[in-house]
Amino acid sequence: MGRYVIGRVLQAVGVLWAAFSLSFVVLYLLPGDPVDMAANAATGTPVDAAAIAEMRARYGLDQPLWAQYWTALTHAVRGDLGHSIFSGQTVTGALADALPSTLVLAGSGLLLAVLGGTALALAAAYTERPWLRGLLIALPPVGASMPAFWVGLLLLQLFSFRLRLVPAIGGTGFTGTILPAITLAIPVGAVIAQVLYSSLVTTWRQPFAEVAFAKGASRWWVQLRHVLRPAATPALTVAGLWVGQVLAGSVVTETVYSRPGLGRLTQESVLHQDIPVVQGVVVFAALVFVTVNLLIDLAYPLLDPRVVHRDSRKERAHA
Repeated sequence: MGRYVIGRVLQAVGVLWAAFSLSFVVLYLLPGDPVDMAANAATGTPVDAAAIAEMRARYGLDQPLWAQYWTALTHAVRGDLGHSIFSGQTVTGALADALPSTLVLAGSGLLLAVLGGTALALAAAYTERPWLRGLLIALPPVGASMPAFWVGLLLLQLFSFRLRLVPAIGGTGFTGTILPAITLAIPVGAVIAQVLYSSLVTTWRQPFAEVAFAKGASRWWVQLRHVLRPAATPALTVAGLWVGQVLAGSVVTETVYSRPGLGRLTQESVLHQDIPVVQGVVVFAALVFVTVNLLIDLAYPLLDPRVVHRDSRKERAHA
């Protein structure tokens, strides 16, 4: 168990380092001068070369790329992601200001996706009516194929402009969050439902499920008590992988619904080529992704102890 945990932690650290390194190289090799853009945008008039050079030195952009990378990496390890070139605010401060709204949206969307996807998969696996099962399992592919911006516009047209149940833009609280959360939840919940249903059908064929059913337990009890737990492992993996998709989808969703958050911060930073802020968003998204997936990996042995034994056998086979 100890080697399993250490291996997963090292994998998480490696993914985080790779995300930081790749984003640094890609962003800093983009054409254009972010300092020049920020200085001209702040003053509204062209800035002389001496002032531009002074700003570049202040942000360390006059150093070789490897020196910039090492400085940024060592500071990031200490939690210092630098300062915004455009506003001068610390990147961690900008993220902290934008984060609460995005966390509420992403958390609500992921919760709705897990609950809706799980309920749909359980209902499809439970029913013994072929026509109803066919209808239920046909819904996830439709949900997974719909673009987030199209779903958002459709929900706005129906519930905001026609029925006038929720505000179209700038809403707060439950009424301002429910439509963006549903927009995020539909594609994620559809994939969870597909994976969980397939795993439930496979697990139903296992001998332990047949034995429990033969002992007189009801179909619903066998599904919840004996089948759901081992069948949930692949769905957990999918949910963890889609955490990054939920954060990425929040950029589009917050733009459609004119909500503040990381989406608006990313959009403005990309427009101004504010490299430290864009990289801060990338690193934060990677941190959330690896943390959630690490927790899911550590939860696998609790759901299915065979996971640790399989890893041990693989290590012995390679030895």
